[in-house]
Amino acid sequence: MPETVPEIPTRLLVHALVREDGTVDAGELYTIASALGMSDQQVRLCIKRLVTEGRFTHEGRGRKALLHATADVTGSLAPEVEYVRYAYAQDHGQAPWDGVWHLFAFAVPESARAARDTLRDTLLRLGAAAVQGGLYVSANPIEKHVETQARHLGILDALTTFTSNDLRIGNRRDATDLAAGLWPLEEIANRYDTLASLAQARLRQLDAATETTEIDQLTIAVELAAQFTRAMEPDPLLPPQLLPRPWAGTHARHLAARCWARLLEHQATTAADEHHRLRLFSLYADAIQPAPHPLRST
Repeated sequence: MPETVPEIPTRLLVHALVREDGTVDAGELYTIASALGMSDQQVRLCIKRLVTEGRFTHEGRGRKALLHATADVTGSLAPEVEYVRYAYAQDHGQAPWDGVWHLFAFAVPESARAARDTLRDTLLRLGAAAVQGGLYVSANPIEKHVETQARHLGILDALTTFTSNDLRIGNRRDATDLAAGLWPLEEIANRYDTLASLAQARLRQLDAATETTEIDQLTIAVELAAQFTRAMEPDPLLPPQLLPRPWAGTHARHLAARCWARLLEHQATTAADEHHRLRLFSLYADAIQPAPHPLRST
């Protein structure tokens, strides 16, 4: 494939090729790995590690082997469905912002440093941004998830939550100015531009081909899933009112959804046995349906 895309870890490739029956066909794995610039040695070593870790069992040898997943490992390349649905709901104007900022403050002693770090990481993963030491802000109502984590860590009493529709930081009080100063929007937009470029190129490839092989489809699916995850994971999903217009994320997600729709059409005709279809296809089919919903879980 002519387009250059960020490197995909071999482990993620194996996870992406798990089919509905929990198997990975080694022949397909080696073929797609080669298309993505991976060596056979990389694949062999990765399989050995995954088997040693107990994530897969191994049956047969070489390209005729069959791997059996011992658990659902597709989470590393599959989206968090409700999180992605929320993003598409925003894109479709189904999740308007009420103008309320959600703030979180905590003071956890050094003796509970691990719990403090985990709570901070939870806030960041949920899309909150640091205002100053121990104070974080989100444009989305994530209180339930933050409080659940704080309770689990045993530091709920150290957490203070409050809301405001009059947030000011220094001289900044305009909501879009605040968002631009709190979140790395340019970096996030650049990731989406990469996703848009890839999705557009693969759509052209699917449109131009008179016949697309299943290997081609699987290779495109793995590339698309990996780049979609890279773009989405650091996205705080700010309300559209706070983002530059036009927003790169909206454009990229639209192209990605079109690409997934085309791939799903092809899979319906080429992978007749539903047990041999990738779990990844069904996960994305669910995820790209817009529906206003709470953000990703903790």
